[in-house]
Amino acid sequence: MISAVGLGKRFRSLTAVHDLSFEVGDGEIFGILGPNGAGKTTSVRMLSGLIAPSEGTARINGMELGAQSQAIRAITGILTESPGLHDKLTARHNLGYYGRLYGLRGANLRRAVDRYLGVVGMSDAADRRVGGFSKGMRQKIAIARALLHEPEVLYLDEPTSALDPSAAKTIRDFVATLRDAGRSIVVCTHNLDEAERLCDRIGIMRGTLLEVDTPARLRRRNGTASVSVELVGARQPASFLDLLGDLPFVEGARVVDGTLFVEVTDPRGDNPELVRALVEAGARIVAVREEAVTLEQVYLDMVGEVGERDARPIGEVA
Repeated sequence: MISAVGLGKRFRSLTAVHDLSFEVGDGEIFGILGPNGAGKTTSVRMLSGLIAPSEGTARINGMELGAQSQAIRAITGILTESPGLHDKLTARHNLGYYGRLYGLRGANLRRAVDRYLGVVGMSDAADRRVGGFSKGMRQKIAIARALLHEPEVLYLDEPTSALDPSAAKTIRDFVATLRDAGRSIVVCTHNLDEAERLCDRIGIMRGTLLEVDTPARLRRRNGTASVSVELVGARQPASFLDLLGDLPFVEGARVVDGTLFVEVTDPRGDNPELVRALVEAGARIVAVREEAVTLEQVYLDMVGEVGERDARPIGEVA
């Protein structure tokens, strides 16, 4: 559905995005993680046909970015970081206004407005002016606006920002149903937990995509996983280290606070053999757990602390 090759965007002397290449399939949620200034919003604006790239190409559902940008915009829904609603209009009139821009009319427009007001839990506030809404309420209306015309491609920039936990879960669940219906969705977020739970694949970005993979594979990007083995009994855990060193699938082993930590490449396949070898050697095992590296650790390893690299001349232009 989305295919980008070497996309880049310059604003005079500022390079906001460079060498951006990735693909998003039908029914896939693709997450873009990155600090402020990483180029996430600029990338979304290019791919949705709102601004022209300085270099590179992209196709959205087979249509070429640039030559067919108007047609691309017609099948695209976008939630920007700033909702940009009309304060003097009611929620219903805001959605009606934007629905007409997407070509919806009459009963079809009324049904779409009512449906998505219900989806985001704003039916009761439909006839109130948006100027009196909280940030979270505005966010819900902006999400409804992005969905009105049943887009084939959806770009969500911080979709659950300012929402309470219940509303955020409602939005996440609805996004998952859109994926199941075959929509392609790109989510830009700072919320690592949300990205891990929602996205099929994640790209970590700093001006360009540094790495793209599933959340599970990103957590194991060094090729190994640590398995903790908790033991009981008189025999000390350290006495099993020589045994573990002889097992061909063990990359390393250590003892921390009386618990064995064993480095393996494939916990699902290696753990049964690991347990068997330890039990045959007389170990009494209480628990075996995979101590996975968190996505946060991977993210910080790749992009550093946010303040650490902000001097680089790669930025995101609002």
